[in-house]
Amino acid sequence: MTPEQQALRMSVRGVLARHASGRSIAELTEATADDDAELWRMLCGQIGVAGLAVPERFGGLGAGLVETHVVVDELGRNLTPSPMLGCAVLAGQALLHTEDESACRRILPDLVAGRRLAALGWTDHHGDWDPHRPAYAATEDGRLTGEAHYVLDAHRADVLLVAAGTPEGTRLFEVDARHAGVHRRLVTTMDLTRRLGVVTLDEAPGRQLGGTNPLERVRDIASVALSAEQVGAAARALELTVAHALTRVQFGRPIGGFQAVAHRLADLHVEVDSARSLSYAAASSLDSDAADAPLLAAGAAVYCAEALERAAAEMIQLHGGIGITWEHDAHRYFKRAHGAAHLFGHPRAHVARLAETVIGRDGGGPPATSSDRCADAQRPGPESSTSRTG
Repeated sequence: MTPEQQALRMSVRGVLARHASGRSIAELTEATADDDAELWRMLCGQIGVAGLAVPERFGGLGAGLVETHVVVDELGRNLTPSPMLGCAVLAGQALLHTEDESACRRILPDLVAGRRLAALGWTDHHGDWDPHRPAYAATEDGRLTGEAHYVLDAHRADVLLVAAGTPEGTRLFEVDARHAGVHRRLVTTMDLTRRLGVVTLDEAPGRQLGGTNPLERVRDIASVALSAEQVGAAARALELTVAHALTRVQFGRPIGGFQAVAHRLADLHVEVDSARSLSYAAASSLDSDAADAPLLAAGAAVYCAEALERAAAEMIQLHGGIGITWEHDAHRYFKRAHGAAHLFGHPRAHVARLAETVIGRDGGGPPATSSDRCADAQRPGPESSTSRTG
């Protein structure tokens, strides 16, 4: 990491610390929309986080995805609710990769400044995030119908982008979020730090953006950004667990002094550090447009999800009884781990992508299609796996 990136990390950490003012994750999660908006304005106004990967001609800083990665990593540490992943990464990069100059000049400056928020409606209730199977269908005159699930920050979006099927393939459309044919509702998830919604369109008019399908690339970018969030959360879970092991005394000594506990923490440290290395390597490959970028993105999506799941599980196990209480944050990291694992495609889908690449390189036959993968693995989406019962 360069000195500039280190400085960026510390700047973001400082803003988050000042905003938290000693409040717990639970208190921040229960904050009002005005409080969330104030934090986003601070991050955009003081640091410019929403514009790090946006070219200067659209009002951005023209840095790169690695710098965005640093910010998402820090937001993940304390499970900070923010529009960074849904607006700046998912919707912002989708808009950029339509290569629609007019739309980018019209929309991106307000997103970069934090004056407006954008959301992207993409996947249906299956939650497979298939670039070629969007949730909506478009008529010849641009009327859109369908229902997208797992839409990040849908309830607060001023700009609504949707992926829809057309005779030419999947295309991105802009929809007026206030139109009578647009219906949005929040979904109550087990991970209360992640705000998801459902967006239903009933013959809502849309404006097509560009003439290509940007979602293959956007899925890689979003998956890698999510891996940064997972790495940040895993690292923080490890830090809190180590601190507990050094202060919790049992049988006359800190439990961290017992070899069985020390070895578990050492193994977890190696796994989290390896996940961080892979995550940042994937971000760097996307920035340089390397040939192996999709391979690294799929690898990061799988490995970092597993690293956070293990870190969260160890956090609960090694904290003992306090780790399962509502007041402690351990269960919040656990819920984030299992909810995040389903965003932008379940790890099984990314493993399938890795297998296809390896088989293709070895000449072992044609890769499976997206439809084949869906038929082979009917997997639950993030909403079904994280929704609270009762």
